Parts: sequence; C-alpha cells; structure tokens
Amino acid sequence: MENRVTVSICGEEYTLVAEEAPSYMQKVGGYVDAKLSDLINVAKVGRSDAAVLTAVNIADELFKEREASDGLRAQLKQYLDEANQAKNEVSELKRELFKLKNKK
Repeated sequence: MENRVTVSICGEEYTLVAEEAPSYMQKVGGYVDAKLSDLINVAKVGRSDAAVLTAVNIADELFKEREASDGLRAQLKQYLDEANQAKNEVSELKRELFKLKNKK
C-alpha cells in the first residue's frame, strides 16, 4: 500500500509517495531538510548548489555506511566460520574421548 506524506524541505512542501510508514517518510524528509538547511546556513550557497552538495554528502554517508556494513558482515562471517571450526574440533575431541573410554 502506498502512503502519501507531505514534508517540508527548506521551506517548500513536497509530497512523498512510498511503501514505507508515514513516520519513516517524515523522518527521511526531516533528515534531508536538516542537512540542506545546515549547508545553506554554513556554506552560504543557493538552494540549487546546496541541494547538489547535500545529495553528494548523503551519497558519501551511504557509501561509507555500506563499506562499514560490508566490513561487519565479513567479520561476522569470519566469527561464524571460527565458531563452526571450534564446534567441529569439540566434536572430534568428544569422539576421541569416547574411543579412549571404551578401550579401558
């Protein structure tokens, strides 16, 4: 189900249409508004330039977060592989212990 939400970004009203919850869409719109407003106030640039720079900054954040996420996935995979290896070693040691107990 598509949701329609009107958000204010840099003093302009925009209607967003998406599958996500309205609260999420408000959050996204608020984030863009804050980033854009901050850039306009700090860099003293016009809206068009600020919009492009905001898009570049948000894309930069996205790429860095993806890289961090990929790193965490790789680390998690390594931990799971190590845990699996340890589990296999425990199983092998249990088998050896069982064999030794049965020899007595």
